[in-house]
Amino acid sequence: MEPMVRFQDVHKSFGAVEVLKGITLDVPRGDVVVLVGRSGSGKSTALRCINGLETVNGGELHVCGEKLHDGKTDLRKLRQEVGIVFQSYNLFPHLTVEQNVTLAPRKVMKVGAKEAKELAAHVLAQVGLSEKAQSYPEQLSGGQQQRVAIARSLAMKPKLMLFDEVTSALDPELTGEVLRVIERLAKDGMTMVLVTHEMGFARGVADQIVFMHHGKVWERGGAEMLRAPQTAELQQFVATDL
Repeated sequence: MEPMVRFQDVHKSFGAVEVLKGITLDVPRGDVVVLVGRSGSGKSTALRCINGLETVNGGELHVCGEKLHDGKTDLRKLRQEVGIVFQSYNLFPHLTVEQNVTLAPRKVMKVGAKEAKELAAHVLAQVGLSEKAQSYPEQLSGGQQQRVAIARSLAMKPKLMLFDEVTSALDPELTGEVLRVIERLAKDGMTMVLVTHEMGFARGVADQIVFMHHGKVWERGGAEMLRAPQTAELQQFVATDL
């Protein structure tokens, strides 16, 4: 079976700065792949390329059967299949939680009002926020707002979910709330790619951990990779985390 995502010698530059230096990586369907590494290693850039937020400069990138490297991809269609959640929630403050969640399905997928309401109820239950449907973002904690942002992406019924440091703006208790939601999605078989600095979480949820360094895939493997690093760079990274 074709992987959900396939990077083949992918390069990405911003001006004269090459951020991705020929990465090759597969994300099998149903797997959770966690990207770790220091700031500037290329993790978030790789994630943004998967969603078409950044265009690649070389190599091949296949996502959900689309060839993102040929410049002909229908990005609107792709983004219905690939959800992305950032560290900032980007909720509309003047809309209720339910309205935030149903806006895209109604506008993009032309879902009717009744179906949209049922869809919102389903995805809010998935993230443990059924009772907050009529609340406004300002009435929610940061962890709750981030869970609404996840529900909003789930409402588009994506095949693939991307998470870019979604807990970095949260305190430890709220971080736990959000990570438990992601763990449940993993158990339900959602294909996911995450950028995170939460090493304990990465060990617990990942099918594959990818350590990026200087724009390259430096090491990859299961959770055991973090216990027995093969390179000095990963050894130092893990030691710093501990």
